[in-house]
Amino acid sequence: MLKIETIPLGPLGTNAYLLTNAETGQAVVIDPGMNPQPLLRRVQNLEVTAILLTHAHFDHIGGVDELRKLKGCPVYLHDLEADWLTTPKKNGSLMWPEVGPPISTDPAEYALDDGQVLKLLGETFKVLHTPGHSPGSVSFLWGDILFAGDALFKLSVGRTDLPGGHHETLMDTLKNKLLKLDDRIQVYPGHGPRTSIGFERANNPYIE
Repeated sequence: MLKIETIPLGPLGTNAYLLTNAETGQAVVIDPGMNPQPLLRRVQNLEVTAILLTHAHFDHIGGVDELRKLKGCPVYLHDLEADWLTTPKKNGSLMWPEVGPPISTDPAEYALDDGQVLKLLGETFKVLHTPGHSPGSVSFLWGDILFAGDALFKLSVGRTDLPGGHHETLMDTLKNKLLKLDDRIQVYPGHGPRTSIGFERANNPYIE
């Protein structure tokens, strides 16, 4: 069983998730955001085997470069956003200069695709392509836990007014992907507190 730690990072409070196998000292990081020093300190004595990205908006990738160089670990990202890591205009970091400098790092080592199964930390993670907030958004399903990026939040959904966002696509993702999951699935979103599929199905005002 893995330990999950939520480490909010950067001015937008992006949830970085640290998954650790206590027996092996190995770890995986999901979405290392901006100003990653708290995360870097936490992984100092861990072997980070992978960085998983739900998508490549600037607030979710701000710590990729430092973490990858520190730990020598590969990055996984959907191919539809393959060039976002290298292109500040595409990852949005040029849009709000008051938030931080332009963000650019090397391309991801591995491409993600819908239905792909990742074997990490002795566990199995299923990749769900969940576009709408951005074209290459993915969610990672591990048992009864879903790391949903910016597709679904507690009582809210991802914004679709950024480049590559599309409201109808997000609504389709929610209806035909995420809400088809079991009610008991715990949702760990890209921002804010965690929730569950069942709670959002019953209470989320944005879900049609």
